[in-house]
Amino acid sequence: MMINKILNTDSNRGALIARLTLGIVLFPHGAQKMLGWFGGYGFAGTMDAFTNQMHLPWIVALAVIMIEFFGSIFLILGFASRLWSLAIAGLFSGIIYTTHLEHGFFMNWFGNQAGEGYEYALLIIGIAVAVLINGSGKHALDTQLIKLLNK
Repeated sequence: MMINKILNTDSNRGALIARLTLGIVLFPHGAQKMLGWFGGYGFAGTMDAFTNQMHLPWIVALAVIMIEFFGSIFLILGFASRLWSLAIAGLFSGIIYTTHLEHGFFMNWFGNQAGEGYEYALLIIGIAVAVLINGSGKHALDTQLIKLLNK
């Protein structure tokens, strides 16, 4: 069954570390966009910025917010980590292509570039792919769900 392939995981501590790292690092970005925490614009402000300033279609803007906010929470919980990791890898591939590629590899640590490079996004993609391959790992809701489904 497809759901078993998506949720199946083992008690791998490395997968746990990758999943938690990805979720914890991504959560503040999602919370900025959804809730306005950490100096963000909140949902309405982010939608406005994405659609009116960046000219993204509203469905893409909505997907960015949902993936970063809910994806980070579900990764921390270990729920459907493979699906969320795939969405995050796709999202950040798009972010590299549309926003960061023109600014080169390096982050703009010293404010001397026109924008941010793609090294952060590349790290996110690498961790997301590791979670996609290995699953949720130890202490994941996926482990409990798979037990319930296989009864």
